[in-house]
Amino acid sequence: MLYLWLKAFHVVAVIAWMAGLLYLPRLFAYHVKATPGSEMDLTFQTMERKLLRIIMNPAMVVAWGLGLGLIWVRTGGLRDTDLLTQGWLQVKLAGVVVVTAWHHYLGLARKAFAEGRNQRSERFWRASNELPFLAAIVMVLAVTLEFGA
Repeated sequence: MLYLWLKAFHVVAVIAWMAGLLYLPRLFAYHVKATPGSEMDLTFQTMERKLLRIIMNPAMVVAWGLGLGLIWVRTGGLRDTDLLTQGWLQVKLAGVVVVTAWHHYLGLARKAFAEGRNQRSERFWRASNELPFLAAIVMVLAVTLEFGA
């Protein structure tokens, strides 16, 4: 029963995290058009900071913690490590590392916007908006189908 509760809350945390990962680059795409120091610039800075600090960072930490908890429970406290050798889990974990790296890149980009140093175009931010969704598709398929199990 513990496993099911961990999995349910893990999914909720991942949804919150993914929502932020999809929305923050969209905010950046609009932010590019704002004049540094303008009211619009300051509004975007506030929105981006709060999205990252209040939603995305906590959701990432909870998703990671519960995900590791799921592995712990499913392997009996890592006594049975066969799960760790399965292809689907390795794909999922690789995806989590990629999405986490993207999260941190977005955090650095938010700081660059706040300091008036953004070097990326609106087109870049619009295109990159899709990256977390593509990673999510791969991870969901891996976990749902459990290929290589």
